[in-house]
Amino acid sequence: MTPRRTTEAPAARGPGRRPGGPDTRGEILGAARKSFADKGFTATSIRAVAREAGVDAALVHHYFASKDELFIEAMALPVDPREIAAEVLGGPRDDIGRRIATVFLGVWESPDGQQRMRAIFRSMVGSEEVARVMREGITQLILQPVSKALDVPDAAIRVSLVASQLIGLAMVRYLIELEPIASVDQQILIDRLAPVLQHHLTG
Repeated sequence: MTPRRTTEAPAARGPGRRPGGPDTRGEILGAARKSFADKGFTATSIRAVAREAGVDAALVHHYFASKDELFIEAMALPVDPREIAAEVLGGPRDDIGRRIATVFLGVWESPDGQQRMRAIFRSMVGSEEVARVMREGITQLILQPVSKALDVPDAAIRVSLVASQLIGLAMVRYLIELEPIASVDQQILIDRLAPVLQHHLTG
């Protein structure tokens, strides 16, 4: 599960706006990070990012199909949150807790995923701006779709409890490295965690 990347060279745009160059994609990502930090996920738009980068909005769309994709790339997420939501929801309701545990730990257990997730978590702890951007983005891309699929009045609370459980596990296992959680087998963690998550969602 990896974000879509586009490397094809863009065509030149109309007068008054800078055409694509060797580092245009990087400058767009820099402008996006600034906009997400200043305005948050919801208030950021493709047009605003284009203005900040000094390019046409069409050029931003050339590199990034949507604001969601721009967010994923700008924040250097190791996986596409939309794919996570689809995988979590793509199966029986009675097994959703196990799918969440499996997907979540699968991201953290990969070398690249763990490196990026460590950096993201530490940035979130140290910066309210980063925490706000991630909170808004993950809420819209993962938590809201899962809440909607549950179709129960208290779905938001249920999904938030799952998120708190997963964040706590990540902090203890991968950042604080508290034993024996830090070194216990991944499958044992999944087996222990799955029924707890399932209870939060459907119990």
